[in-house]
Amino acid sequence: MRARSLALAAAILVGAIACGGSQDTQGDAGQEGGGTDLTGAGATFPYPLYSRWFSDYAKQTGVRINYGSLGSGAGIRQVSEETVDFGATDSPMTEKELAAAKGGKLLHIPMVAGAVVVAYNLPELTQPLRLSGELVADIFLGEIVRWDDPRIAAINPGVQLPSRDILVVHRTDGSGTTFVFTDYLTSISQAWANGPGRGKQVRWPTGLGGKGNEGVAAQVQQMPGAIGYTEVAFAGQTGLQVAVIRNQARNYVSPSVEHVQAAAEGVLDQLPPDTDFRVSIVNAPGDSAYPIAALTWILLYQEQKDPARGARLVEFLRWALTEGGDQASALEYAPLPSRIAERVLERLDSVQSAR
Repeated sequence: MRARSLALAAAILVGAIACGGSQDTQGDAGQEGGGTDLTGAGATFPYPLYSRWFSDYAKQTGVRINYGSLGSGAGIRQVSEETVDFGATDSPMTEKELAAAKGGKLLHIPMVAGAVVVAYNLPELTQPLRLSGELVADIFLGEIVRWDDPRIAAINPGVQLPSRDILVVHRTDGSGTTFVFTDYLTSISQAWANGPGRGKQVRWPTGLGGKGNEGVAAQVQQMPGAIGYTEVAFAGQTGLQVAVIRNQARNYVSPSVEHVQAAAEGVLDQLPPDTDFRVSIVNAPGDSAYPIAALTWILLYQEQKDPARGARLVEFLRWALTEGGDQASALEYAPLPSRIAERVLERLDSVQSAR
C-alpha cells in the first residue's frame, strides 16, 4: 500500500507542475512548444489521472493543459460560462444546466470509469470491513452510530468490531463524487431516497465536512472511528482502509479496476446508438461489479469558436482514450471497454472545428 501511495502522490505532484498548479485555470492562450495551451476546470475525482495525462501529453506534444481541480459544480459552471476550454464532471449535467450553457450544445465525453470508496479509520481491524449499501445509508443517516452495532457485526462474522462511536465525514462543496455516492444510496435505500436524495450537494443529516476528495480523506485519516467517501486514488494516496461492498448479486467486492470495468460493461453495452453517454453505472448488474462505480466526463462544445484550440482539445481527448489506458489502470481507474471507446471516438467526429 505504501509503494502505491507514493506512486500516486508522485503522479499528482508531477501533474500539478505540468498543469501550472491544481488551481490554475487560466494560463496563456498563445503558442508554446508548437502547441496551443488549453484550460479546463472541474472534477477532483479524476484529478490524479488527468494530472498524469496532462504531464505526459505536454512532454510528447508541447501542448500545456492548465486544469483547476475545483469540483464538478465549478467545472460545469465555468464551461457553461465559456471561461475555460473544457469542463470535467462526475455528475452528468441536467437538462436545465445544458440549456443554460452559453456556447451552444455541450457534449459529454466519458473518459474512464472509477470507484468511489467507503473509507474508514479502524486501526483495530486487520482485514477489510464488509458493508452493504443499506448499512452505509443508515450510517450516513445517523441511524447507526456505533461500530459494534449488531447489524454490522452480522455481516462480519468472526471480526472483533471496536466499541467506538462512528464519526461521519462528507463533502462540503458541490461535488461529482457526492453525486455518485448519493446516487448509489438513493438506488439502494428508500430512506435515503426519501431524505437527502441524490445531488452534487445534499443536506447531510449528520457528520463533519471536508472540502474536496483530499479534504475528506485527510479528515478520515486523522480521526480513529471516522468513515467517509472518496475517490479510490485519494484513499490509496493516504493509505486509508477501504470497505468491500455488497453488490446487486449479493457478493462483497473490492473497488479494483477489474470490478469497476465489470460495472461499466454491464451498463454501457445496453446503450442505444444515439446515446449522449449521460448514464449512471451505480449498483450495476453482474457477479463481480463494484456497486459504487461511475463514469467521469469531459465537457466540450460541439461547435468550437476557436478552431485551433478546438482541434487541439479533440487531439488530446483522442490520445487519452487510445493511449492513456496504462496510466489509468496504474492509478486504479478503469479504461473504457474498447467497443465503447470506439463509439466515443466517433462522437468526437461531431466536433465541428476539429474536422
